[in-house]
Amino acid sequence: MTFTLHGQAVSRGVAIGRAVLVASSRLDVAHYFIAPEQAQAEVARLRHARDTVAEEIRRLQHGLAHDEMEAHTELAALLEVHLMLLQDEHLHEGVKHWVLERHYNAEWALTAQLEQVAKQFDEMADPYLRERKADLEQLVERMLRVLQGVASPVPSPAPAEDGKPADPLVLVAHDLVPADMLHFKQGVFAGFVTDVGGKTSHTAIVARSLDIPAVVGARNASQLVQQDDWVIVDGDAGVLIVNPTPMVLAEYGYKQRQGVIERERLARIKNTPAVTLDGERIELLANIEQPEDTLPALSVGAVGVGLFRTEFLFMGRGGRLPDEDEQYDAYRRAVEGMHGLPVTIRTVDVGADKPLDHHRRDEHLNPALGLRAIRWSLAEPAMFLTQLRAILRAAAHGKVNVLIPMVAHLSEIRQVQAMLAKAREQLDRRGAVYGPVRVGAMIEVPAAALAVRLFVRHFDFLSIGTNDLIQYALAIDRVDESVAHLYDPLHPAVLRLVADTIAVCREAGKPVSVCGEMAGDATMTRLLLGLGLRSFSMHPTQILPVKQQVLRSDTRKLRAWAQNVIASDEPALLLAD
Repeated sequence: MTFTLHGQAVSRGVAIGRAVLVASSRLDVAHYFIAPEQAQAEVARLRHARDTVAEEIRRLQHGLAHDEMEAHTELAALLEVHLMLLQDEHLHEGVKHWVLERHYNAEWALTAQLEQVAKQFDEMADPYLRERKADLEQLVERMLRVLQGVASPVPSPAPAEDGKPADPLVLVAHDLVPADMLHFKQGVFAGFVTDVGGKTSHTAIVARSLDIPAVVGARNASQLVQQDDWVIVDGDAGVLIVNPTPMVLAEYGYKQRQGVIERERLARIKNTPAVTLDGERIELLANIEQPEDTLPALSVGAVGVGLFRTEFLFMGRGGRLPDEDEQYDAYRRAVEGMHGLPVTIRTVDVGADKPLDHHRRDEHLNPALGLRAIRWSLAEPAMFLTQLRAILRAAAHGKVNVLIPMVAHLSEIRQVQAMLAKAREQLDRRGAVYGPVRVGAMIEVPAAALAVRLFVRHFDFLSIGTNDLIQYALAIDRVDESVAHLYDPLHPAVLRLVADTIAVCREAGKPVSVCGEMAGDATMTRLLLGLGLRSFSMHPTQILPVKQQVLRSDTRKLRAWAQNVIASDEPALLLAD
């Protein structure tokens, strides 16, 4: 029987093959009380499980160390996050509490602590950080497998006579862990589908970097699909087609071949300057999460880093914040990795509702509107000064911009300026070497977009964070499935905020970029060019499709059309024309 499942499209392309099924990988956990004299033995079992999983991760890291594939840095980053979470003493001490104080058995203690920590992740405002709960769940499951002596749930397909599977294979799973993703790096699976996950999950990020067709968040796919079913993964539309008819199979086979041709065509424009038909030079920048991401950025011709998310450095540390030297080293490696091209470093975008801020445990009805981003940084001046000093020191090694998230008030602008001055004074007193930086602000709060003329007077450049701008403008939590369908980048109000911000910046002669998902959506490129945008920042894998649109565009012809689009009651209809 043919049927279709819908999820989120996270990695382009089409995969056709037989399903390799990994049903829900959750293990049954025994719950029982132990005798007090058994407590230390249970703690030792937990320590052994943690050390075993950590050693597995290090072996995987070692295997990637000399990998020349451009995408290996995404896998390396994922493994590093898992190792950091695994070594979090706060997590380990919490598990020990359940054993030593409550006399839970090791498996029960581990899952009990997971439930406690998972609640904290659920309250996080930032979608990327909220997705890290899945990483923690994966680690706990791996530890449980060690405790119970259970093998990995992902099967190794039997090869045909030539050493390769007889048919292309598509993995259908509840979720995937880093070790599973290595199968894709090695070419074992052509694509995958998961029940859970979102566009900011690590599974999605790695899928994009490996250019593997993928659909996540397909709910009960692992329960509805049968082993060896023929399936089609449409990574462009976010669709899984199970047991397709011959006509549908032929249609998608043609689409798949066209996709291969298109990727080969895109690869040829990697070194072509991003210049429109009418001679407008467009800046295509990369969003990165760690220093090693500069390699894939350069490999697709990025002319700089438009957004270095520093949250990665602050995650999974049990409340211990990174010190100045640790941050400086990370920023310096990113700057040097870009070989003289500019790097824009965003100050940490976390808040009091995040586990890493262990000093504040206030209850928030809506964490997205709470003490986050620059609000949190200004409330923690010692932490903020540490980060600013590290960024300033890294600026001695190349071109560095500082980007301030979620600014909305003039008072915040003045405080940021004062903190930067103080950071320079502190470095001067130490005789430390540092470099000049340009300072910019994220336009991601409607108030900032409406007061953009104020912002251009105080900042060197602006960057429009469309993800949060859309969320706040439409009062939509984009990861809440019940309202996610209302998250609309083409809402007339959203387009007006974006268009006005670009127009004011151009009028004032101030650089402006878009660094949210809209920048990497090739279907939006012509509209943004028509509105006057000349700087786009996106995930490295999105640069070439956007560049292709740039090379085919004449901005003079797009201006009037773009104004008609944003003036329309239904912009999506005009955009599709």
